[in-house]
Amino acid sequence: MNYPKDRHAHLGGRVRGVIDPDLPVPLHVQLTNILRKQITSGALTGRVPSIITLAQEYGVSHRTSGRALRALADEELIVALHGKGFYVRRDLPGGADTP
Repeated sequence: MNYPKDRHAHLGGRVRGVIDPDLPVPLHVQLTNILRKQITSGALTGRVPSIITLAQEYGVSHRTSGRALRALADEELIVALHGKGFYVRRDLPGGADTP
């Protein structure tokens, strides 16, 4: 897989966060924090990028991105719809209607 060298995620032509493997904070926690900030600020609404997309864009494993999404679901910031993906909860400010 071709991961970004600097572990910046370039989605939509803008840097969305940085994963630093040298920090003592686990990678899945770093990704959870990045996504939580995007959700609570309203920068991420509607459908959340897939586990595979997050892994590619942030330079982490699928397991790491999956753990981050499950943590956000446990916090009730996102909901998982079987076969459709993860969505930002619609009752959050800026949240989209889920299918």
